[in-house]
Amino acid sequence: MSASPASRPSRVPAVRIDAHGHRHVDLNAVAGLALPLMLNSAVQLILNLTDTWFIGRISTEAMAAMGATHFLAIVFLLALGGVGLCVQTLVAQAYGARSSLRASRGVWLGLWAAALTTPLFVAVAFSGPWLFAPFGLPPDVQANAVDYWMPRLLGGPLAVALWALSGFFNGIGRTRVTFFVMLAVGVLNAVLNEVLIFRFGMGIAGSGWATTLSVAAGTGLAAILFLSRSLQDPYRTRLAWRPSRKGLRRVFALGIPTGLFPAVDLVAISLFQLMQVRLGAVEGAATQIVMMLTSLAYMPAIGIAMAGTTLVGQSIGAGDKPWAARLGNTSIALVTAYMGAVGVLIGLTGPWLVPFFIDAGDPNATAVIELGLNLVWIGGAYQLFDGINLASAFCLRGAGDVRVPTRYLMVLAWGVFVPLAHMFSFARGEGWVEFLPQFGWGAAGGWVAALLYIVALGVMMGLRWRSGAWQHIKLT
Repeated sequence: MSASPASRPSRVPAVRIDAHGHRHVDLNAVAGLALPLMLNSAVQLILNLTDTWFIGRISTEAMAAMGATHFLAIVFLLALGGVGLCVQTLVAQAYGARSSLRASRGVWLGLWAAALTTPLFVAVAFSGPWLFAPFGLPPDVQANAVDYWMPRLLGGPLAVALWALSGFFNGIGRTRVTFFVMLAVGVLNAVLNEVLIFRFGMGIAGSGWATTLSVAAGTGLAAILFLSRSLQDPYRTRLAWRPSRKGLRRVFALGIPTGLFPAVDLVAISLFQLMQVRLGAVEGAATQIVMMLTSLAYMPAIGIAMAGTTLVGQSIGAGDKPWAARLGNTSIALVTAYMGAVGVLIGLTGPWLVPFFIDAGDPNATAVIELGLNLVWIGGAYQLFDGINLASAFCLRGAGDVRVPTRYLMVLAWGVFVPLAHMFSFARGEGWVEFLPQFGWGAAGGWVAALLYIVALGVMMGLRWRSGAWQHIKLT
């Protein structure tokens, strides 16, 4: 007769056994894993806010250009860079199965795959003038967007490599390493923004180069730590570097849908922002500011959600899917509670936060602030459902369940959100197409469409996790 799960020596993470032999989620262990990842996401948040603050010192047109390019750049990074993001899942499941060499091999495969993306990123980096031409942006805004685009996308392969290396440390539970690497990236980015934008007079292009150069430094630092002597005995990180066709196929098979899932969402968000920029520089700038403020909710929450990826992956690797479900439910509850609370806080503090990101001497400052104060409440209102969406998606990623959710998301994002945003934002003759009804509600209308979309997305992703379909996924 086999022992019960409670009585067997446990390899699963974040488990606490009480005096009666019953298993409970060890919230201290969850917090120990999640806190550095939250701090890591907070550093990324500070990096984004830093870029926004510096660009806001240039002009309203530069801020609008940031709004036009910010999420679109992330779309290409994710679409081409999922091979780096999926490394955390591979490493976490290998760690749970106590296969240290397989964990190191997953990182190297991610790095080889990142190198293979280089020609694609170079091509996209130099496509800025062609890419933005169809959207009818104001000339000054488009010129700034193109200036930012090229240096930002040239750093794409470095960002993918950094995701792969960070995925190793996150997957084995050493999340503090990731935090310190990203802290170094954030500090260097702030310094380079000041130097390149203003001291060297490079304008918005300086911000793009600042991000790329800081990511390059972070990738180098993470690589040094990955190859350090302290990891040679347990993980043999220097011995697993040889690529294999089978391994690369596995990385691309998991990585492409892993990257496409958030990319699909961000394509829709990017089109939404481009719509607001098309309405005018004021609408584009106000939307960018509010987008950055909503990141106060979702960026730290991504840290908790990433902990969910690791916990679910390690539990599945250890062969305990019921425990993976329990840890996933805990992660979803924590993320949802956090984002719901911060959403309310964002709305309440909007009058103090929105003016901080626009130069008071700018001729459009008053209009941008007034519109931003209206939009910030709409952005705050959907945070609770976005919490369900994010946490569920990251837990599903830990299980390797990314293909079906990506298909669902494509329908909802491109078939519902984008058309609604166009219909609600533009009056007749203002938009890109004329066959849709046009209500002309301006930026507020576009944000209402975003609210409806996020609510539906949260419900969809929550139901997918609760269905348990992820328990039948096998990574081969």
